[in-house]
Amino acid sequence: MSAELPAAGQPVKVWDGFIRLFHWSLVAIVALNLFVLEEGDVAHRWLGYFAAGAVLARVLWGFVGSRHARFADWFPTPARLRAHVCAMRRGEADNHLGHNPLAGLMILTLLSVILGLAVSGWLMGTDAYFGVEWVEELHEALSAGLQGLVAVHVLAALLMGRKLRQPLIRAMITGYKRSPG
Repeated sequence: MSAELPAAGQPVKVWDGFIRLFHWSLVAIVALNLFVLEEGDVAHRWLGYFAAGAVLARVLWGFVGSRHARFADWFPTPARLRAHVCAMRRGEADNHLGHNPLAGLMILTLLSVILGLAVSGWLMGTDAYFGVEWVEELHEALSAGLQGLVAVHVLAALLMGRKLRQPLIRAMITGYKRSPG
């Protein structure tokens, strides 16, 4: 851990306002598009486009944003993934103020699926792909995949929060985590 960290258990600002707004906006968009809005409705399509724009803004923020928002802080390289999984297998605490490597892998997967949903949804409205079965099937498969990934993401946040005694969901609301000890 970095030398600039406060004493163990003290609050540390980890998630900036953009990250939190991005996260909870995507939560709302996904919930609305999956459970409230009708497929193909204007609102469904526009929220999908907004989600794609938000993902692209998040990618940009991954290069210019605050410390823990940057990809350099949490990008899941093979070496980082291997070290994290090995530490978990040994039962060692592998605390990360930002995302751990497995969470980073999940984030990249979620962002990719959301972009895939936006592109496939857009294609379904074009003259060239309107009514094309494979595009509709791809969109449905990505939607089902997103639901499964979201479930795993939430479950992992709850389980890791409990294991690390760190309220991870609250941290995404407030922006603060407790310094590891």
